[in-house]
This record gives sequence, C-alpha cells and structure tokens, in this order.
Amino acid sequence: MTAQCVRPKPETLQTSHLAPPLHPASFTPGSAGSREEGTSPLSEPQVLSRRDLTRILSSEEEEKLKRDQALVSDFKQQKLEKEAQKNWDLFYKRNSTNFFKDRHWTTREFEELRSCREFEDQKLTILEAGCGVGNCLFPLLEEDPGIFAYACDFSPRAVEYVKQNPLYDTERCKVFQCDLTKDDLLEHVPPESVDAVTLIFVLSAVHPDKMHLVLQNVYKVLKPGRSVLFRDYGLYDHAMLRFKAGSKLAENFYVRQDGTRSYFFTDEFLARLFLDAGYEEEVNEYVFRETVNKKEGLCVPRVFLQSKFRKSQKTPVPVTLDLGHES
Repeated sequence: MTAQCVRPKPETLQTSHLAPPLHPASFTPGSAGSREEGTSPLSEPQVLSRRDLTRILSSEEEEKLKRDQALVSDFKQQKLEKEAQKNWDLFYKRNSTNFFKDRHWTTREFEELRSCREFEDQKLTILEAGCGVGNCLFPLLEEDPGIFAYACDFSPRAVEYVKQNPLYDTERCKVFQCDLTKDDLLEHVPPESVDAVTLIFVLSAVHPDKMHLVLQNVYKVLKPGRSVLFRDYGLYDHAMLRFKAGSKLAENFYVRQDGTRSYFFTDEFLARLFLDAGYEEEVNEYVFRETVNKKEGLCVPRVFLQSKFRKSQKTPVPVTLDLGHES
C-alpha cells in the first residue's frame, strides 16, 4: 500500500500574531527525534517553519485530548522520577546502538557547528548534553577534525556504548555520565570554555519542574556570546497524539510504556525557560514535517521546535545551581 500524505491547507495553520516570512528548512535526518518508533526517513517536500505557528487539530484529535485528561497517580509519578535513569538504562540495554540513525543534519541546521569547515585553522569546542550512544557526536567528529567535544548522558550504559565505539578518541572528546539536573558540569568542563551546547531531543525527557536546572548548568560552561542549539518535540506532534489514555503526567507531559517520558514544547514555554535562566533569544521556531512509514502505509504530521538561545556578552547575574535538588 502506498503511503498517502495529506498536507495541511493554509486554513489548518494559525498564528498568534503577525509572523516573519517563512523560511525553508533543510532538515533531513535519519531519525527525527529521541524516540521515533516505527518511522522511516522523512519525506522530501520542502518544509516551512514560522514562529508562533501551531497545528490546528482535527475534531477527532481534539476529542481524544479532551477524553485523555486523567493523570497518572502521584505515587506512580514519583516512582517514574526516581527510576528515570534506570528506565533509560534499560532502554539502551534493549536497543543497544541500533535504535537511532546517525544525525548528519546538525551542521546544515546550525551554522555554529560549521565554523571548522568555513575558516581554516578554526577550532571549536562543543558540549553535547545528552549524547545517547553518539549518533550526533561521531558524525560531527568525523566531518570536522577541528572539533573537540565534551559529551554526557544520563544513562551510564549509553556512555559505555560511546566509549566502545571504534571512532571514540580521547584526544578529541571527553565523555562522561551526568544527571544535568543535579551533577555540576564544572566537575568535567572548564567554566566558560564551550563554543556551543547542543540540546537535541534531550530536554523533553526531563521533568518540566527540573528543566531550568539543566539550563542553569550548561550556562556555566558556555562562553559569553555563544549559544545553546535546541531541537525537540513541539506541541501536537504526532507522537503526542499517539499516547493512550492513562499516559498523561501533566500538561503536555507523557510517559511511554517503557517508563521513559516526553514533554511537548510550545515556543512560549521554551522561551520563558531560557530567558529566566539568563539567556537571550535568537531563534525560536516551529518546524513542520511529514514522516512516512511505508510499511504501514502512513504519512503523519510532525511538529518540532528549533531554537537558539545565546549567553549574553555582558557580565551575567551569577547563576546558582541547586545541587541539593532531589532526583
């Protein structure tokens, strides 16, 4: 059966105010997110993004969200938070390094990661916060010999997979286990030493009440005037609408069957998080795509949020990371 893509008509999109002109996006990854179960590479048609643009749901989708308002019990939610690391470790135990495809698209989407190519003898130090098994890390190191990368992940098992990769080179990267909500990055990374921080399908796995701790943590190692490069799930992404009743933890926050969790961002919520942590907004846009599953004959709408937030050149107000925060 051939997958049929039904693209949204203009009237199926809405803006909260006058938006800037549309920009073509060249995003063509092999894996669209941190948990893209059962999907194939994205379709080829041009993708458009616009700030403050959101999907309008069908009547069936609206009805589903209205029905699924019951929240997971407080007891189970506390258990999920306590066992968050264990659940991600089990995920990597089941899937090894085979779940995600390598992400070769990051340098096309974020010019900050291309400077080693564009300027001779340019050196770049990055932090990949939430590196998984290295699907973004190793393509970057292969493509740009001028990059040195710090990389960390919540899962000790994922970190070990990175270190076992034949491409792992301690002269070019330092990889370590880290809970970004409570472990001080300064134990591994010098202060204000990083040219760019990537948060790619990572923050959505963190409880919303702790997301600000991640942003405060990476702020300390980022150079003034440099940026956090962000991409993650947007509100009303197809993955959000697939959750069954009994999966909702809070507004826009859900749990999968394996105990891992996912948040679906609005641009306003994300901007507030970063601005409150002392960053300046550069770009904060929704990106719309279609994912084709040829095996099941499906073509589904995807919504992502792609953003850049810069650390001010000015002397910042000191940021205190609450390392006593309970996990």
